[in-house]
Amino acid sequence: MSPVYSPPKYTTGSILLSPYSSYDPCDPTLGYIVRGQPQLSRYAPSTSRHLNPSPCLARGVMFFPQEPERGRAAPHSEPYIGRRSESYSRIQVKGQFPRINGPRGRSPSRTGYTCTSPLSRQNRSVSQSDLMRELATLEICDQGAVERGVYTVKESMTRGRTDYSGPLYRSSENSKNAQGLVGLRNLGNTCFMNSILQCLSNTHDLRDYCLRNTHRTDLNNNCRAKAPLMEEFAKLTQSLWTSASSEAISPSDFKMQIQKYAPRFVGYNQQDAQEFLRFLLDGLHNEVNRVTVKPRSSMEDFDHLSDDEKGKRMWNKYLESEDSKIVDLFVGQLKSSLTCTECGFCSTVFDPFWDLSLPIAKTSGEVSLMDCLRLFTKEDVLDGNERPTCHRCKTRRKCTKKFIIQKFPKILVLHLKRFSECRVRTSKLSTFVNFPLKELDLREFASDNSVNAVYNLYAVSNHTGTSLGGHYTAYCRNPCIGEWYTYNDSRVSPMSSSQVRSSDAYVLFYESAASSCM
Repeated sequence: MSPVYSPPKYTTGSILLSPYSSYDPCDPTLGYIVRGQPQLSRYAPSTSRHLNPSPCLARGVMFFPQEPERGRAAPHSEPYIGRRSESYSRIQVKGQFPRINGPRGRSPSRTGYTCTSPLSRQNRSVSQSDLMRELATLEICDQGAVERGVYTVKESMTRGRTDYSGPLYRSSENSKNAQGLVGLRNLGNTCFMNSILQCLSNTHDLRDYCLRNTHRTDLNNNCRAKAPLMEEFAKLTQSLWTSASSEAISPSDFKMQIQKYAPRFVGYNQQDAQEFLRFLLDGLHNEVNRVTVKPRSSMEDFDHLSDDEKGKRMWNKYLESEDSKIVDLFVGQLKSSLTCTECGFCSTVFDPFWDLSLPIAKTSGEVSLMDCLRLFTKEDVLDGNERPTCHRCKTRRKCTKKFIIQKFPKILVLHLKRFSECRVRTSKLSTFVNFPLKELDLREFASDNSVNAVYNLYAVSNHTGTSLGGHYTAYCRNPCIGEWYTYNDSRVSPMSSSQVRSSDAYVLFYESAASSCM
């Protein structure tokens, strides 16, 4: 389905749009509202090691299709299987400038991933009473303190034994020092999934949300049968934090649910970790969205308001349709400004984002994460065929475009754009990006310099290899003990914090310092 562009005039109507927006600033042209099929990946599942590209939408802002096309991967169609909310609301400003949340572009992410498919192993079932005892003894850190909680699990979890014979990090007493140090079996090219699952498992508030079964109070219509993805994700998280480290868990039940929600993950093809994260968070959000009945679209004029007040109104409008624990943690707000160079007329739009796709400067040396952020937010000039129509001048004018962060999320996900498409093939940038583990200060990119915009790193999804093949791993800081560990499918091993930075870093997970356990 080809994109259909909206007229330049903005309204605050309900537009079918995922709350999952990822911003990519590299393209110079304006992006417009797109209604229709999303292209979350440039690649459709393929049996070859080098996957075939497919077109992508504007500026990395991801739009999801109308029913029944949930999770359809271009270029071939897939049936809608997963649960779908009625609609998504995109908050916009009534004005005359075309949409300014970004130019048309392509998502950079794609590689081939070659992972050794493990031999089938003997599975054993863990009884309900076993998991209840383990969860009852599990200690949960909360802002640096440790408290005990008792949890109820009504289903059993299936695990598979690993052939890993390395050191054990968990004692038979299920000691605090070993919680969360459990691997995930590679089911066959599923290292991309394992890497992201381990990063999310070490997301403190999301982990506690699952361990305390708080998610069940948010399940739509209080019916667990309609939220299989959230249930399996919670069960998997619970098992990761109550299992003996000598055993790796099989995520097969979870994979069954994610591929129902997003059929692009059916089978064992090579996939992209960032795209998997997008689909997963969108699916979890849909199932625990506190809004069960979407409000009707309405026309509202915010032009008379200050930018700060306009941003607050638009954020509240967004929450009227999209309100969940997932949104509480991962969603921020981006401010886009478009200024006419002739008359100075400025139009602003505020959009929610779930992650930021940061360009990497092409250089022979290393670059800093701040360099990438500055490249993302730098002012662009729209000229020539890219000129938008200025409402005041009543004609197309040369304009400047600028991005700034209006509202910072609790969990900030930064995607490093290592994969770029050339005419012949996709290439990978192996540039070393130097990122801080503590006190990433982003006030430079805030609309209000007084806001709390300091973050601490707690997880990294890494890709080792080239655009033709590779492997995913994760580096995660245990939220209870504060130590770093390497998660390589079924293998978990301690690591030094000095090893966290590497040229393989692909997706960075930062937590607001105000809520960090560090």
